[in-house]
Amino acid sequence: MADRTPAPDTPELRARWGAFAWTEENRKKADWHIAKYPEGRQKSAVMALLDLAQRQVGAETDTQGWLPLPVMEYVADYLDMPVIRVLEVATFYFMYNMQPVGKYHVQVCGTTPCMLRGSDGLFETCKKRGMSKGHVSEDGLWTLTEVECMGNCATAPMVQINDDNYEDLTPERLDAVLDALAKGETPKAGTQEPGRHTSEPSGGPTTLKEMVSENHDYRGDW
Repeated sequence: MADRTPAPDTPELRARWGAFAWTEENRKKADWHIAKYPEGRQKSAVMALLDLAQRQVGAETDTQGWLPLPVMEYVADYLDMPVIRVLEVATFYFMYNMQPVGKYHVQVCGTTPCMLRGSDGLFETCKKRGMSKGHVSEDGLWTLTEVECMGNCATAPMVQINDDNYEDLTPERLDAVLDALAKGETPKAGTQEPGRHTSEPSGGPTTLKEMVSENHDYRGDW
C-alpha cells in the first residue's frame, strides 16, 4: 500500500517549495471552492484546495503531483487552520500523494475481484517496465501503487492512472495503455473490452432485453 508518511522536512525541500503560492488561475479556483461554504466554515474547502495544490505541484514538475510539507502549510495558512489538521486530511486520503511520484501514477487494484480476474498479471506487466511499488521509475514516467477496491468489480481487473480508470484489463491491454501514455497519447479510458461500453454484460443483455431500445412496460408480464 502507499506510504502515508510525509516526505522529510529538509532544507532542500524548503528551498524548492517554501515559496509556493497559487498561480492566478488557481487562486481564483481556490476562492471559488471556499465561497461554497458559509461564513466560518471555510475550512471545509481543505480537500478541494489540497487537490488543487497537488495539481499545481504536478504542473510544475511534469508529474501527477504530490504534497510537500511547505505546500500543506500554505494551504493551512490560506484557510487559517492548524497545519496538523491539514496534515491529518492529506495523510488519511489516498488521493493525496505524500511522496514524489512519476508523470503517471499507476494504481493497480489488488482486492479479491481484481485478483481473481488476473491483477497479479498486471503487476508483472508493470514490473517488466521497471516499476516497483512505491518508487518512481528510472525514466521518471511511472509510480506503481497497490490499492484496495476502487469500485469497478464488474469490470475487473482495473487500474487507475492519474485521473482515468482502465478496466477489463489483461497484461496485453495494460501494455497497450502504457505504451500509448509513454508516447504522449491519450488512450481510451474505461473498459478495454471490445464492444463493451460500461459494466453491462460483455456478451450483451441477458435479462430485460426489451429495455434495450425502449422503455418497455413489464407489468403485464408479472
